[in-house]
Amino acid sequence: MTHAEIEGQEAAQRSAGSSERAAEVSQLFREHNRALVLFLASRLKDIQAAREVAQEAYVRVLELENLGAVGFLRSYLFKVAGNLAIDRMRQQQSRARLDRISDIDDFLDNLPPERTVIAREELAFLGRVVGELPAKYQQAFRLNRLEDQPFDEIARQMGCRPELGCFARRERRPLTAT
Repeated sequence: MTHAEIEGQEAAQRSAGSSERAAEVSQLFREHNRALVLFLASRLKDIQAAREVAQEAYVRVLELENLGAVGFLRSYLFKVAGNLAIDRMRQQQSRARLDRISDIDDFLDNLPPERTVIAREELAFLGRVVGELPAKYQQAFRLNRLEDQPFDEIARQMGCRPELGCFARRERRPLTAT
C-alpha cells in the first residue's frame, strides 16, 4: 500500500468518525436539549443566555477527539454546560464591577476640587488602615470588597470555619479616624 493510499484511508476514517460524532451529538440534542436548557436557565436566570451556553456546550462536545473516552456523554454535556454557565456568571460579575469602577471614576471627575481632595484623603486613610491589618485579614478584605466574594466562600478558600464569616459580617462598622 502506498503512502497516499494510507493517508486516504486515514482521512476516510476521520471523516467517518466525525459523522459518527455528529450523529451521537445530534441524538444527544434531541433527547436532552430541553432538560439542558432548563437546567442552565435555572442557573443563569435568562433563557436566551441558557440557549447560548447550551449551544456552546454542544460545540465543545463535538470538538472532542474521542467520544468513546467519555463514558456518559449526557453527564459530560451537563458538566461542560454547568462550567460554561459558571464562567459566564463570573464574566458578568467582573463586567458589573468594572462598570461600577468607571461610574466612580466619572463621579470623582465631576466633583468640585475640594471634594475630590477629601475623597482622595479618605481613600488614602482606608488604604493605610487596611495596610495595618494582618495579611489574612487584608486578603479577606480584598476578596470581599474588591472581588465581591461572600464570606463563607472566603472562609472556605482560606481554610477558616464558615462561622467566622458571620462574625465578620456582624462586626462590620464604619471606620473612623482616631
